[in-house]
Amino acid sequence: MKYGLYFLITILSISAFSSNKTARTFDHSIWNNLLQKHVSENGQVNYKGFKSNINLLQQYITTLSNTTPNETWNKNEKLAYWINAYNALTVDLILQNYPVKSIKNIDKPWDQRLWKLGNKWYNLNDIEHDILRNMNEPRIHFAIVCASFSCPKLQNEAYIASNIEQQLTKATYEFLNDHNKNSISENNLELSKIFQWFAKDFKQNSSLIDFLNKYSDIRISKNAKKRFKDYNWNLNESY
Repeated sequence: MKYGLYFLITILSISAFSSNKTARTFDHSIWNNLLQKHVSENGQVNYKGFKSNINLLQQYITTLSNTTPNETWNKNEKLAYWINAYNALTVDLILQNYPVKSIKNIDKPWDQRLWKLGNKWYNLNDIEHDILRNMNEPRIHFAIVCASFSCPKLQNEAYIASNIEQQLTKATYEFLNDHNKNSISENNLELSKIFQWFAKDFKQNSSLIDFLNKYSDIRISKNAKKRFKDYNWNLNESY
């Protein structure tokens, strides 16, 4: 009897652990399928196609609302959730105003508190500045996308906790070495304004040059001169 009770308690404990583990392993497959279908390898977005699947996008946003990160989630799980949420909500914002030539043609696009996740209403600024930037991961700036030509490309796969280190590295490398976004030589830099707007994020542990050299194909001199490119806010749309 004693061992039978012990066995029952053990089974219940394992079941509870498994349930908790499942609860915090968020399923981003709907978003992944939408990205695979409507985003090209170079990050161009078929917004008309997205609009034809608006019900699936809304279903994904509902899943985001029903299960929000809590203290049991690790950093990678939270990063994947909030990066995917930011990008999905940005697409939703564009679709709510489509057709539109630029996100800047939308009134206060980053301040509109349109989405309820859990018990709280969010806008895009809340997610970027109050959540993601506070996670001490500067590479988020190459993962979240503002639906514009000069932004990092929208990857055509969802971020997932188990692979997010590789995904963030890939996104950062691709953005930095994209000649439409940055022009790099040993002694001269023409950089995206992202590196100006969020300068302190890239200097957390060292200099901006040190950060760049982790991902650049070209070794940059610590004395390299830099300037910042004009930002193209045209919609990142495929035609």
